[in-house]
Amino acid sequence: MNIRSLISFTLLLLMLGLVQIFFLKNLALFGQAFGFLYVLGILVLPSSIRTVPLLIIAFFLGLTLDVFYETIGMHASAATAIAFVRPLWLKATSPTGGYDEAETPSLPEIGIGRFISYAFPLVFLYSLVFFTADQWGTGGLVGILNKSLFSSIFTTLLVILVQLLFFKRRRGI
Repeated sequence: MNIRSLISFTLLLLMLGLVQIFFLKNLALFGQAFGFLYVLGILVLPSSIRTVPLLIIAFFLGLTLDVFYETIGMHASAATAIAFVRPLWLKATSPTGGYDEAETPSLPEIGIGRFISYAFPLVFLYSLVFFTADQWGTGGLVGILNKSLFSSIFTTLLVILVQLLFFKRRRGI
């Protein structure tokens, strides 16, 4: 990763965090679907990034949101969970030849079908960890699964929309 891509990923994480804090904090569709757009920052980091720096980035990004949301580590734990699983999931969903060293698993790079099969399970894991921590002991399993499923669908749609609007296209989708 060169300095230019490091700066662009830092700005991307900063912008996604600010959008999450200022615009998506109080957005809930029907009280069930919450948008976690900042997860896009973790999902599109280069596939060559090592696990420990990825865990540190995800933890501090989640911790920053916890400060503004006053959620006591729920975002940090969920973001760290998907950062832990992400390298394993990238190996499982990688094409036959593997990913290029500089390739990012983003919509313009890998296409919509592969991106959804890569991103949706990770976003679902994020939502499952987040809502399990949120409703620990008070909500039932059905409520946790319901919020996790609808939030995952809503977040995945937001992530796809943002990438279609703001990311450079490298090949046809």
